[in-house]
Amino acid sequence: MKKIILLALLVLLPLSVNAESKLDQIIASGELKVGTTGDWDPMTMKDPATNKYKGFDIDVMNELAKDMGVKVTFVPTEWKTIVSGITSGRYDISTSVTKTAKRAEVAGFTSTYYKYGTVPLVLKKNLNKFPTWDSLNKNGVKIATTLGTSQEQKAKEFFPNSTLKSVEAPARDFQEVLAGRADGNITSSTEANKLVIKYPQLAIVQDGEKNPAFLAMMVPKSDTVWNDYVSKWIEKKKNSGFFAKLLSKYNLKSL
Repeated sequence: MKKIILLALLVLLPLSVNAESKLDQIIASGELKVGTTGDWDPMTMKDPATNKYKGFDIDVMNELAKDMGVKVTFVPTEWKTIVSGITSGRYDISTSVTKTAKRAEVAGFTSTYYKYGTVPLVLKKNLNKFPTWDSLNKNGVKIATTLGTSQEQKAKEFFPNSTLKSVEAPARDFQEVLAGRADGNITSSTEANKLVIKYPQLAIVQDGEKNPAFLAMMVPKSDTVWNDYVSKWIEKKKNSGFFAKLLSKYNLKSL
């Protein structure tokens, strides 16, 4: 009799867990809510003319929603609130963010699907003045950061001797460099390669990449069912060549 009861509980357990999961809520509502900043080229960009989102992560989320048989709704957020949007339930999942220990304290991370390095940006005319990372780590040098980003935290480690200036979205750190209000900023090598094309007055400090970092989507920390579902989907899509095609589409390096 005890064995029968135990087997019955084991059968029922996944159902009770699933009932608490975002996965069932999404399937039931027919809607996947995705938090995104829309300011990180080429991952997520909002077109001001149409108010629609485009980019690598946007393609990923559209594909996830299609495979789940639901519609996708992109919920605007900012870097300083992207984590709280997950913890408060404003959206079910975020577009990619850098995995950090601080974020992992309150949010869950799916499997990784992209890796990047960190590089400094300065005005091209100032490259002789700032040819290395160390040249930016000095008294009197101003480094711009965007509030709430992983780069904001890393700037404190890389440039302890410099003056850090944080700006809030929708403003961005590289705009401070363009305007001459800061000497430099740091960003992902992915974004930096796009920015120097869009703004030829900017240049990457050719002193090597630092801080190899991994991107993943954020989900509620306690929702292992939803996390496992998305993580397995990511691995399946890697094996199918979906991510390889996206990397090629956006001229990004392989994982």
